[in-house]
Amino acid sequence: MIDAYTDKQIKVLLVDDHAVVREGYRRLLEKDRRLTVVGEAANSAEALSRDRELAPEVIVLDIALPGVSGIETLRRIIARRPAARILVFSMYQDAIYASRAFKAGALGYVSKSSAPDLLVEAVRAVAEGRHYVSPDVNQAMSSYSSRKTGLTERLSSREHEVLRLLTRGHGVDDIGEQLGISAKTVANLQSSIKQKLGATTALQLVVIARQAGFT
Repeated sequence: MIDAYTDKQIKVLLVDDHAVVREGYRRLLEKDRRLTVVGEAANSAEALSRDRELAPEVIVLDIALPGVSGIETLRRIIARRPAARILVFSMYQDAIYASRAFKAGALGYVSKSSAPDLLVEAVRAVAEGRHYVSPDVNQAMSSYSSRKTGLTERLSSREHEVLRLLTRGHGVDDIGEQLGISAKTVANLQSSIKQKLGATTALQLVVIARQAGFT
């Protein structure tokens, strides 16, 4: 049986804030003659712009972008182009990140500690509309405790993003700027998060968040 993708070029957009890393990905992916890297982006704004210009078949997206995070970037791309096929390629192997990525609309999640060939395999799978999870992340998700899942699933995607930034020491004004929302909205979200997680102080909130797998 002939592979339907043998002669089809799959256009790929790489989103990572390190130029050297992007170059490594490009060389790896283009060893497969079906994969063509048509563009690169170093941050969320560039990613949104390149996606609009190029409409790639697959976006390989890092979570740890400067400013607006990869998860928020993913959410914005999907909101504008629901058919976008996004593969998250991240240093984070934690189940919480993979879970949120899939909830935001990703089709695949591969950790950067995976074997290089897995990235190529994942891109091809996502291009075909199939879900793909690297073995290490899949194991982490399988062992994710019901207590943690129940705790984090109480939060909306936006609340999760605010909590992530709060646990990293960002203030309300800074978070609002990064997410493109007002400081008042951030404060309201923070209050909602405290209520949902049973925290009365900022310190309690951070402790609970870390216990639930946030970093």
